[in-house]
Amino acid sequence: MKYLDLRLSQPDPMLHPMQRFIRETDVVRYEELQAWNVDPRGPELEYELFYVEADREPYEDALAAVDSVRWYDLTPVDDGAFYCYVCQETREEDVRWRKAFLELDLVVVPPIVYDSTAAFGMTVVGTGENLRAMLKGLPDAIDVTVRTIGEYDRRHAPLVDGLTDRQLEAVAAAVEVGYFEVPREGSVDDVAAAIGCASSTAATLLQKAQARVMRRLLRRYGRGDGPHEFDRRSR
Repeated sequence: MKYLDLRLSQPDPMLHPMQRFIRETDVVRYEELQAWNVDPRGPELEYELFYVEADREPYEDALAAVDSVRWYDLTPVDDGAFYCYVCQETREEDVRWRKAFLELDLVVVPPIVYDSTAAFGMTVVGTGENLRAMLKGLPDAIDVTVRTIGEYDRRHAPLVDGLTDRQLEAVAAAVEVGYFEVPREGSVDDVAAAIGCASSTAATLLQKAQARVMRRLLRRYGRGDGPHEFDRRSR
């Protein structure tokens, strides 16, 4: 059983209005789609559950203005986070690219995580043949990045979602030079030399990566400590 970890970036005309809201404003700090269901009875409806870290009032104003949304319910977690349960009509723009998944024996493993550009990361499980067919079947207008591929093992997902490629590179180098060993065998300078940057840059990359992973680990076990900024993909 194979898996692909993908990042999909849609052009503006294909974006859902709430994705455009993420891309064009700084209101949303973190968002993931945790579960969904599609009702094929006409018109086709979708029921979706999101976890969101954002300023609630402007987010709700934007959501209420989306034509395809039938109804929604926001349930607060704390001052800066909430769950969003929404029912909306399936848009034609989404039907076109989803066909690449629906016509094959594939499973999308939640959550689907959105970044600050409204691109989203997802894990897809299936046979190697079907995964290749899915990649081939996606519209050319969608920018596709295959981040990882291999035998599926849920134990290693999805704590690193949201890290930039450069942050992941720094973490990998840190493991290689022994930075995380006890006692420590490698230094920040060693990490910097391995990835070709200044020591201060390497230190920042490691700090941001560790902060993101630790926060996600706490949220996974119900001990989250409130909202945190989207990684604006700065290097």
